Amino acid sequence: MFKNFWGSQEPQPQSRPQEVPTDSWYPPSVISSSSSSRPTTPGSSTSGNFGISRPTDQQNSLSSVSPAEAAGIIAMLKNKSVDELRKLLSDKDAYQNLLYSLEPVKTQNRVRDELRNETLQLARDNLEKEPRIMELRNQCRIIRTTELAAAQEKLHELERKKDETLRYYSPSSLIHRLQDAMSKTEEESEALHQQLLDREIDLSAFVQKYKKMRHTYHKRALTHLAAKTTATG
Repeated sequence: MFKNFWGSQEPQPQSRPQEVPTDSWYPPSVISSSSSSRPTTPGSSTSGNFGISRPTDQQNSLSSVSPAEAAGIIAMLKNKSVDELRKLLSDKDAYQNLLYSLEPVKTQNRVRDELRNETLQLARDNLEKEPRIMELRNQCRIIRTTELAAAQEKLHELERKKDETLRYYSPSSLIHRLQDAMSKTEEESEALHQQLLDREIDLSAFVQKYKKMRHTYHKRALTHLAAKTTATG
């Protein structure tokens, strides 16, 4: 006579390790842990497989479930007979039926199904949007080959003009143009002087024009000298 874990008393022969079904589909660790968790009579040996489980064994076997879940599983197992408990150890289908009836497993399966359904719905939505995505890609391609191409060409033209303007007004370009203007003014002065020698212009007109040319020449010469001094300085 001994008192089982759900409180009733019934005559039971002393359990032995070899009474565990040999055709059990459980791994050895599960069988040993389930065997060690069975209560024994006060006189039974604590060194056998059916002795009181040690705290470390209990901690390892319950580390993956919460206390509330463990209490719910224990409450369900209290209503099982010894034959039903033995059947759970040997019959995989019976074990799976019990497993799927647990509330945490139901919750996990429900969450899994919801996530799967949401994923499938997202995939369907993406497939439905694929024609619109292809249409937008075609529009982008057309814009790149028409409007964008024209805008880039205009941009390149403006950049070219900008570079030309910068080169035209650069210090070296200004100095070069001043030098050319001085040379041109010098040539015009020599040509006017030749006209005077050839009596193609009277003296009064020659003096007036020649004076103006020389004034322009020296003004440009001074500006050219100042620009060269500034650039080299």
